[in-house]
Amino acid sequence: MSITPWLRRFSLMAIALVAVFLWQTPLQAQSLNPEELSEAVTQIEQLDGMRSQLASGLEGTNTEPTLETFKQVCKPVGMRAKQLSQETGWTVQQIAEKYRNPDHAPKTESAEFALNLFKENPTLVGYWDEETLDGQQGARYFRRINVEASCQVCHGRKGDRPDFVKNNYPQDLAYDFEVGDLRGLYSVFIPYLN
Repeated sequence: MSITPWLRRFSLMAIALVAVFLWQTPLQAQSLNPEELSEAVTQIEQLDGMRSQLASGLEGTNTEPTLETFKQVCKPVGMRAKQLSQETGWTVQQIAEKYRNPDHAPKTESAEFALNLFKENPTLVGYWDEETLDGQQGARYFRRINVEASCQVCHGRKGDRPDFVKNNYPQDLAYDFEVGDLRGLYSVFIPYLN
Protein backbone atom coordinates (compact mmCIF):
# COMPACT_ATOMS: atom_id res chain seq x y z
CA MET A 1 0.00 0.00 0.00
CA SER A 2 1.44 3.35 -1.01
CA ILE A 3 1.22 6.06 1.61
CA THR A 4 1.30 8.90 -0.94
CA PRO A 5 -2.39 8.74 -2.04
CA TRP A 6 -3.41 8.12 1.56
CA LEU A 7 -1.40 11.11 2.75
CA ARG A 8 -2.74 13.27 -0.07
CA ARG A 9 -6.33 12.40 0.91
CA PHE A 10 -5.71 13.35 4.53
CA SER A 11 -3.87 16.53 3.53
CA LEU A 12 -6.98 17.63 1.66
CA MET A 13 -9.04 16.72 4.71
CA ALA A 14 -6.65 18.76 6.85
CA ILE A 15 -7.11 21.82 4.67
CA ALA A 16 -10.88 21.42 4.86
CA LEU A 17 -10.78 21.04 8.65
CA VAL A 18 -8.59 24.11 8.99
CA ALA A 19 -10.96 26.11 6.77
CA VAL A 20 -13.97 25.06 8.85
CA PHE A 21 -12.15 25.94 12.06
CA LEU A 22 -11.17 29.38 10.78
CA TRP A 23 -14.70 30.02 9.55
CA GLN A 24 -16.22 29.10 12.93
CA THR A 25 -13.78 31.17 15.01
CA PRO A 26 -13.20 34.40 13.07
CA LEU A 27 -12.11 36.45 16.11
CA GLN A 28 -9.02 34.31 16.65
CA ALA A 29 -8.16 33.79 12.98
CA GLN A 30 -5.47 36.48 13.11
CA SER A 31 -3.73 34.45 15.84
CA LEU A 32 -3.42 31.31 13.73
CA ASN A 33 -1.09 30.12 11.04
CA PRO A 34 -3.27 27.99 8.69
CA GLU A 35 -0.22 26.15 7.32
CA GLU A 36 0.71 25.11 10.85
CA LEU A 37 -2.80 23.81 11.49
CA SER A 38 -2.69 21.82 8.26
CA GLU A 39 0.75 20.49 9.15
CA ALA A 40 -0.56 19.35 12.55
CA VAL A 41 -3.25 17.24 10.89
CA THR A 42 -0.74 15.81 8.42
CA GLN A 43 1.70 14.92 11.22
CA ILE A 44 -1.02 13.19 13.24
CA GLU A 45 -2.13 11.19 10.19
CA GLN A 46 1.47 10.08 9.74
CA LEU A 47 1.67 9.19 13.45
CA ASP A 48 -1.48 7.10 13.19
CA GLY A 49 -0.16 5.43 10.04
CA MET A 50 3.03 4.60 11.92
CA ARG A 51 0.96 3.08 14.77
CA SER A 52 -1.04 0.94 12.34
CA GLN A 53 2.01 -0.21 10.43
CA LEU A 54 3.99 -1.15 13.55
CA ALA A 55 1.01 -2.94 15.15
CA SER A 56 0.25 -4.88 11.96
CA GLY A 57 3.34 -6.99 12.67
CA LEU A 58 1.49 -8.49 15.64
CA GLU A 59 -1.33 -9.97 13.57
CA GLY A 60 -1.25 -13.69 13.06
CA THR A 61 1.64 -14.32 15.43
CA ASN A 62 1.43 -17.08 18.02
CA THR A 63 4.16 -15.57 20.17
CA GLU A 64 3.01 -13.68 23.25
CA PRO A 65 4.10 -10.03 23.17
CA THR A 66 6.82 -9.05 25.62
CA LEU A 67 8.27 -5.80 26.91
CA GLU A 68 10.59 -5.92 23.89
CA THR A 69 7.53 -6.08 21.62
CA PHE A 70 6.18 -2.97 23.34
CA LYS A 71 9.49 -1.18 22.72
CA GLN A 72 9.24 -2.00 19.02
CA VAL A 73 5.52 -1.35 18.48
CA CYS A 74 4.01 1.18 20.92
CA LYS A 75 6.98 3.07 22.29
CA PRO A 76 8.04 4.56 18.91
CA VAL A 77 4.63 6.23 18.58
CA GLY A 78 4.97 7.88 21.99
CA MET A 79 8.54 8.90 21.19
CA ARG A 80 7.46 10.45 17.89
CA ALA A 81 4.72 12.42 19.69
CA LYS A 82 7.34 13.78 22.12
CA GLN A 83 9.65 14.61 19.23
CA LEU A 84 6.87 16.52 17.45
CA SER A 85 6.26 18.53 20.62
CA GLN A 86 9.95 19.42 20.90
CA GLU A 87 10.35 20.29 17.19
CA THR A 88 7.22 22.40 16.84
CA GLY A 89 6.31 23.89 20.21
CA TRP A 90 2.98 22.05 20.06
CA THR A 91 1.73 19.81 22.86
CA VAL A 92 1.17 16.39 21.28
CA GLN A 93 -0.49 13.76 23.47
CA GLN A 94 -2.55 10.63 23.45
CA ILE A 95 -5.72 10.72 25.53
CA ALA A 96 -7.85 7.77 26.58
CA GLU A 97 -10.63 7.09 29.02
CA LYS A 98 -9.48 3.47 29.33
CA TYR A 99 -5.75 4.10 29.58
CA ARG A 100 -2.77 1.97 30.41
CA ASN A 101 -0.42 4.88 31.03
CA PRO A 102 -1.91 7.33 33.59
CA ASP A 103 -0.32 10.19 31.62
CA HIS A 104 -2.94 9.49 28.94
CA ALA A 105 -5.91 10.19 31.23
CA PRO A 106 -8.01 13.20 30.16
CA LYS A 107 -6.90 16.18 32.24
CA THR A 108 -9.20 18.93 30.96
CA GLU A 109 -12.91 19.36 30.41
CA SER A 110 -12.14 19.81 26.72
CA ALA A 111 -10.43 16.40 26.56
CA GLU A 112 -13.32 14.72 28.38
CA PHE A 113 -15.79 16.46 26.07
CA ALA A 114 -13.80 15.31 23.03
CA LEU A 115 -13.75 11.69 24.18
CA ASN A 116 -17.52 11.74 24.68
CA LEU A 117 -18.06 13.45 21.33
CA PHE A 118 -16.06 10.78 19.50
CA LYS A 119 -17.82 7.97 21.40
CA GLU A 120 -21.21 9.37 20.39
CA ASN A 121 -20.13 9.95 16.77
CA PRO A 122 -18.33 6.85 15.47
CA THR A 123 -17.74 8.38 12.03
CA LEU A 124 -16.09 11.53 13.42
CA VAL A 125 -12.38 11.41 12.56
CA GLY A 126 -11.14 14.72 13.90
CA TYR A 127 -12.06 18.23 14.92
CA TRP A 128 -10.59 21.52 16.12
CA ASP A 129 -11.53 23.47 19.22
CA GLU A 130 -10.27 26.51 21.08
CA GLU A 131 -8.73 25.92 24.48
CA THR A 132 -6.55 27.44 27.14
CA LEU A 133 -3.91 24.95 28.21
CA ASP A 134 -1.49 25.78 31.03
CA GLY A 135 -2.51 29.44 30.79
CA GLN A 136 -1.87 29.67 27.03
CA GLN A 137 -4.70 30.19 24.55
CA GLY A 138 -4.64 28.16 21.39
CA ALA A 139 -6.26 25.72 19.01
CA ARG A 140 -6.51 22.03 19.83
CA TYR A 141 -6.95 19.25 17.33
CA PHE A 142 -8.41 15.91 18.40
CA ARG A 143 -8.13 12.83 16.18
CA ARG A 144 -9.75 9.42 16.68
CA ILE A 145 -7.71 6.27 17.37
CA ASN A 146 -9.69 3.14 16.53
CA VAL A 147 -8.93 -0.37 17.75
CA GLU A 148 -7.62 -2.52 14.92
CA ALA A 149 -7.37 -6.33 14.90
CA SER A 150 -3.66 -6.12 15.71
CA CYS A 151 -4.46 -4.12 18.86
CA GLN A 152 -6.38 -7.07 20.29
CA VAL A 153 -3.13 -8.84 21.22
CA CYS A 154 -2.62 -6.40 24.11
CA HIS A 155 -5.99 -4.62 24.37
CA GLY A 156 -8.45 -7.53 23.99
CA ARG A 157 -10.00 -9.45 26.85
CA LYS A 158 -8.63 -8.65 30.31
CA GLY A 159 -7.59 -12.22 31.02
CA ASP A 160 -5.77 -12.55 27.69
CA ARG A 161 -3.41 -9.62 28.20
CA PRO A 162 0.29 -10.50 27.94
CA ASP A 163 2.15 -11.13 31.20
CA PHE A 164 4.34 -8.03 30.77
CA VAL A 165 1.18 -5.87 30.74
CA LYS A 166 -0.29 -7.58 33.81
CA ASN A 167 3.01 -7.27 35.69
CA ASN A 168 4.02 -3.72 34.67
CA TYR A 169 0.60 -2.03 34.63
CA PRO A 170 -1.36 -3.13 37.70
CA GLN A 171 -3.81 -0.21 37.25
CA ASP A 172 -4.35 -0.99 33.54
CA LEU A 173 -7.75 0.02 32.14
CA ALA A 174 -6.94 -0.49 28.43
CA TYR A 175 -8.57 -3.87 27.80
CA ASP A 176 -11.85 -5.47 26.67
CA PHE A 177 -11.83 -3.54 23.40
CA GLU A 178 -13.44 -4.83 20.22
CA VAL A 179 -12.20 -4.06 16.71
CA GLY A 180 -13.57 -0.67 15.69
CA ASP A 181 -13.95 0.65 19.25
CA LEU A 182 -12.65 4.08 20.13
CA ARG A 183 -9.27 3.37 21.74
CA GLY A 184 -8.52 7.03 22.44
CA LEU A 185 -7.50 10.28 20.78
CA TYR A 186 -4.45 12.06 19.55
CA SER A 187 -4.40 15.65 20.75
CA VAL A 188 -2.35 18.51 19.34
CA PHE A 189 -2.44 21.88 21.09
CA ILE A 190 -1.06 24.79 19.07
CA PRO A 191 -0.59 28.07 20.99
CA TYR A 192 -1.91 31.20 19.33
CA LEU A 193 0.66 33.50 17.81
CA ASN A 194 1.53 36.44 20.05
